[in-house]
Amino acid sequence: MNSITAQDDRAYARMTTEELRAAFLVPELFQPGRLSLRYWETDRTVVGGAMPTRTALTLPAGRELAAAYFCERRELGVINVGEAGTVEVDGQTYALGKLDCLYIGRGAQKVAFRSQRSARPARFYLLSYPAHTAYPTTLARHGETTGIALGSAQTANDRVLYKFIHPGGIKSCQLVMGVTLLKPGSIWNTMPPHTHARRSEVYLYFDVQPNAAVFHFMGRPDETRHLIVRDQQAVLSPPWSIHSGAGTDSYGFIWGMGGENQDFSDMDPAPIATLA
Repeated sequence: MNSITAQDDRAYARMTTEELRAAFLVPELFQPGRLSLRYWETDRTVVGGAMPTRTALTLPAGRELAAAYFCERRELGVINVGEAGTVEVDGQTYALGKLDCLYIGRGAQKVAFRSQRSARPARFYLLSYPAHTAYPTTLARHGETTGIALGSAQTANDRVLYKFIHPGGIKSCQLVMGVTLLKPGSIWNTMPPHTHARRSEVYLYFDVQPNAAVFHFMGRPDETRHLIVRDQQAVLSPPWSIHSGAGTDSYGFIWGMGGENQDFSDMDPAPIATLA
């Protein structure tokens, strides 16, 4: 499990492009037959990707957690961005199609990932935060979740937001997680942007076409920068940073948050007129 050091807004202002990408971009999460994990110091976040092929991949604890098993003191959200697969949690198997979400509560001891067909593997995106209480492992299917329409075609941000793990859905300790899908012809996400000082966020961009990219904007509202993001790469968004992006083609993204509260509307707006 590689560790990523937290950065403040003063260090960020002096970073080169290479340093910026090293501090906030998580590439190569999905590698055939492997499970990759990153430990981000901010809110003690763990971001990962599991791409099982011929054999199952078992979730390790890693010495960074100083735990007997991964979910000893943590909760975990899993969303599949690949082909069909299964997640086994302490002997119970859950089938996940594309964009289905599984919440795994604190105390689950054995977690294993499998693909239904090795030639067309599942790609399980993992996001985890510490948990002080336990909630039951729960599956939410994308096709059974009601989306919330946001934006408009006129402003090129017509999109649908799906909440999976949140106070009105799957119960959790601090993890909030869901998916946003942009309509054809729309390119902007989270616009106008905002910050939320009481929690950090991680974006995973997916279904980005091979010759396309997403320009992810970050930083303080009065000193913005950007990252060029490819398919199935994640961006770490600290509490002081905006998180907004524009793609050169259609795409979707998984958003996940952890921190002091779970109030989705707890945001500090950054009006477009104030951006610099």
